[in-house]
Amino acid sequence: MEEQLRVGLIGAGPWATAVHAPGIADHPGTRLASVWARKPEAAARIAAVHGADVASSPDELLSGVDAVAFAVPPEVQAEIATRAAEAGRHLILEKPIASTVEDAERLASAVERAGVASLVLLTRRYAPETKELLAQLHRTGGWTGADAQWLSGALLDGPYSHSPWRHERGALHDLGPHVFDLLDVALGRITDVTAATVSATGLWRLIFAHEGGATSSVTMSMTVPLRPPVAEVTVYGEHGYRRLSTSGTSAQDCYTLLLDDFVAMVHSGTVEHPLDVRRGLHLQRIIALAGDRAGG
Repeated sequence: MEEQLRVGLIGAGPWATAVHAPGIADHPGTRLASVWARKPEAAARIAAVHGADVASSPDELLSGVDAVAFAVPPEVQAEIATRAAEAGRHLILEKPIASTVEDAERLASAVERAGVASLVLLTRRYAPETKELLAQLHRTGGWTGADAQWLSGALLDGPYSHSPWRHERGALHDLGPHVFDLLDVALGRITDVTAATVSATGLWRLIFAHEGGATSSVTMSMTVPLRPPVAEVTVYGEHGYRRLSTSGTSAQDCYTLLLDDFVAMVHSGTVEHPLDVRRGLHLQRIIALAGDRAGG
C-alpha cells in the first residue's frame, strides 16, 4: 500500500462535491484516485477538479483503490459497501449506513469478516467542542435527561431539497442518526423508543429510554422554514444543564478530522473505533424501532 491512501468516491452530489472530494484530495494522507456516480457527467466534473479518474462502474473503482468513501442513498451504499468490504477495501460510510436493519447487518458482518477499517460520517462527533463536552458529561455524571431539537427547511429549499431518498424517508433517516448518536453517547445507550409520532408534514417527536434510567426527547423536521436551522441538544441533571450546538467546527473541518482517524486506523491495522460500522448498525436499529413505534 502506498503511504498515501488511494480513495475512491462513490457519488457526486452536493455533499460529495462540497465535503468528500475536497477533503480527500486535500488531506496529506489520502489521494482522490477515482470517482463513480450514476450520472457520469457529475463524476467527471468532480474528477476534473481534483485530478482523479472517472470509473465506468463501481467494480472498476474498487479494483484501483485502497478505500472507498460513499455519498449516495443508503440502499445504494449498503450494496456497494458490502462488496467493497468483501474485496478488502476500507470504508468511509454515510449515515444511515443502509435502508434496513438486515442490510446494515450484512454490511457490518462483511466488514468484520474482512477485517477492514470503517468510519461513519456522524459529522458533529468529530468536532473538538463536541468531544470536549461529551468528556465533561462523562466525568461529572449524574445526567438524567436530555432534549434535542433539530429543525430545518432542507426539504423545502437548498442543495438537498431535490434528494428523492430524503423526501421518501424524511428526518428519521437523515437527521435521526446524528441526533440519536449524540443522545446515546451523552446519556447512555438507548434501550427503547417509548413513544414516537410523526405528523403529516414530517415533524417527528420521540421519547427514548437509556441504560441507567435516563430519558430523552427529540423534536425534528426537515420541513420547517427556519434560517438558520435549529440544531441543539440540552442535557440536564444534578449538575445543572449543558448545551451542545452544531455551530463551531465546520463540516469540512470535521471531515478532515475523520480522515485523520481513518488514515491512522488503516496504517496501524486498527479496525475498532467508537464511530465504526457497528455504531452505524446500532443507530439503524434505533431508526427501525422508532419507525415501528410511529406505525411504520
